[in-house]
Formats: sequence, C-alpha cells, structure tokens
Amino acid sequence: MNNLEKAWKSINGGIAAPKGFYAAGVQAGIKYKDKYDVALIFSDVQAQAAGVYTRNLVKAHPLYLTQHHLENGLARAIVVNSGNANACVGELGDQAAFAMAEVAGMYLAVPPEDVLVASTGVIGVEMPLDRVLNGIRVASSLLLNDVVKGIRGQKEASDDGAHRAAQAIMTTDTMVKEYAYELPCSQGVIHLGAIAKGSGMIHPNMGTMLGFLTTDAHISSEDLQRILREAVDESFNMVTVDGDTSTNDMVLLLANGASGITLGGEDWSNFEKMVKAMCVRMAQDIARDGEGASKFMEVTVSGAKTKEDARKIARGVCGSSLVKTALFGEDANWGRILTAAGYSEAEFNPGLVDILLGDLVVAKAGRAVEFSEDKAKEILGLKDIHISLNLHNGDEQATAWGCDLTHEYITINGSYRT
Repeated sequence: MNNLEKAWKSINGGIAAPKGFYAAGVQAGIKYKDKYDVALIFSDVQAQAAGVYTRNLVKAHPLYLTQHHLENGLARAIVVNSGNANACVGELGDQAAFAMAEVAGMYLAVPPEDVLVASTGVIGVEMPLDRVLNGIRVASSLLLNDVVKGIRGQKEASDDGAHRAAQAIMTTDTMVKEYAYELPCSQGVIHLGAIAKGSGMIHPNMGTMLGFLTTDAHISSEDLQRILREAVDESFNMVTVDGDTSTNDMVLLLANGASGITLGGEDWSNFEKMVKAMCVRMAQDIARDGEGASKFMEVTVSGAKTKEDARKIARGVCGSSLVKTALFGEDANWGRILTAAGYSEAEFNPGLVDILLGDLVVAKAGRAVEFSEDKAKEILGLKDIHISLNLHNGDEQATAWGCDLTHEYITINGSYRT
C-alpha cells in the first residue's frame, strides 16, 4: 500500500476539486430542522459518465430516469435531494424526478437529459416538490456564482459549496464522507473528487448507497464503466451494516477531460488504483458510520479457491447478526464466525479453516484451540476489530467491512419516519 500512497496525495475541494467541476448544497426544508438537503454537482463542459445501480427489484423513480439519461454515456450535472427517497409513489414519482432534471437543466442552461437525478430518505412519501425545486433554484444560483469565480481564477471559492453538497446528501449519517486526490502524471496533474452517504439500510448488491465521483481526466464512458464496476465490486459491494439493500443505491462517475490529459501506461494504472482506493475509503467510512455502531469490523478471507468464494464468506461474516452482536458484547464466540461462513454459499472445507481475532488464533482446522480470554477481550474492546479466516483451499482472498449491532440501531430505526 505504501507504493500506492506515493502515487497520489489528498487535497482539499471534495467533489469540486477536479477542474471544471462545481458544487453547491442548500437547505430546502425537506428534512426536519435546519439541514442541508439539496445538492447540485456541475461540469462546465460535457462529461463522459458511468453509473452502477441497486439490484433491488423495487427501485426509486430517479434511478430509472438516471439510467435512461445515461444511455448515451454523457452528463453535465447531478441533482440530489435527501429527506425523501421518491420511491414507490407511482406516476407522481416519475414526474418529480423529471421535474428535478428539467429545472436544474433550465437554471444551468443544459438539456434535462444531461442531468442525472438521485434521492435518499423515506420511502413511499410524496416528494415536497415545490421545496425541492426552489432548493435547486437557490443551489444553481450559488453554483453559477462559483463558475464565474472559477473563470476568474478563483476556483477555491467552490470548496465551501462542495462541502455543503456533501452535507446535503446525508440522512442518518453522523459524518461527512468527502475526499479529493491529486495524481501527478507524465503530462501534468489530474484530480479525483468524491462524496458519499450511507449509514443504515446498507447491504448493497451494486454499488453504494449514494456515491458520486468526478475527475478532470479524459476517459471514455466505456472505460469509466469498466473501472467503476471493478471498483464497486472491491469496495461498496463488500460493505454491510444491516443486511438491507436500498431502493435508491447509486454510484456515478463523471470525467470531463478539463485537465487535457489522456491517460496511458503507468498513469492509467495509477488512476485505476486511485479510483479503487477512493471507493474503498468511502466504503470503510460507511461501515464506521453504521447506524448506532460502536465498533468497525474488517473481515479478511484468504486461502479461498475462487475470488467469489472469498467475497461470499467475508460478506457473510460481516453481515451476521450473531457475529455483530458478539462484537458489541465483546464475546470471542468464534463459532458464529465459522457458522456464517458455512451459510454464505461459498465452497470450502470447514475442517481446514483457521480463525483469528486480530493476531490471536481462536480456532485452527475448524476446531477450538486454547486461547487467552483476557487477550480476546482486549482485542474486542478496540474500536477497530480485524477478523481473518484462512480456508487453506486456494490462493484467492477478499476483504469486507461492517460494524457491530447495538441497542442504538433499534432506537434509530424504530422511529425513522417520525
């Protein structure tokens, strides 16, 4: 990892760090209290774009619209609201999603089909459209002011807007998830910006809860789609909080080419690694920010026959309610870990499996070994807990992330609507 870290560095600017990208977030009154709840992301030139979406059969209305708008692989803007999922409300939901694209396009002077739409919040409640559209109007005004400042060489003025956009996509999140990287290349420098939201209803089978990435590199939509799919499979598809796959899960990646740099050779390889590292970082943030969570869990499976077997087991252990509650209670109940691996539908020999909590061996060859309960208690008392399983069945491995299950999770979700 040290070599990878040397290839790029963290910078300020979030989603608006890449050249030609701008963002804004406003308080439109969709949520309770004074919370940011409408975000707008904009490229001042046409961008290549890619997207990955939930595989839940029940999909939110903006998902269908965004999929349709991305059929040509092009986009100029993303409009997002939190506080209302715009899901399962019939024709009114389709109309609301299109109205968001249409109004954003009108204020930004781009066709509505160049606007991608995302929503997050309560399912089955009609969108308060007047408030949303007024929020888009205000966000557009703020964003266009930043565009003018950017033309005048004051690009840093958009940093606050990017941070407010990251706040505006949050629901039960307790931490803002935004990052930006700078990658030196043979032709110059390119940038990658990202924001994400996710805390509960997290068990994706596609990508993230909501995630948006921007870059000023010149990349085709076909290449973006491949990179995004690979990054998603290694990151967001390997995180679980509560086993629930949302109706609104979506991750989008836009590349506007404003840097003037077309990647090749080592630069291309480093860019792919950077995108994947960014997605892993955000996926880990989502697990750390799990609703009511007190502990972060990382599960690594090695010695698997296939990559998919390793992924199934890692996800299965992270998603096990019994494993999660054992972590909360700081109980070294390794049998729950092996059991979760057993029902993951992966192929392996239980009689070969070694299990470790941190660096402490708690099971070997599928059987109990003597270990220090005090040492186990010390490990499980940490904020970050690493569980590893060696299947001794091959050379593949995978890592998944999750959190414990606490009383606070029930409190949060027992009154989510009210």
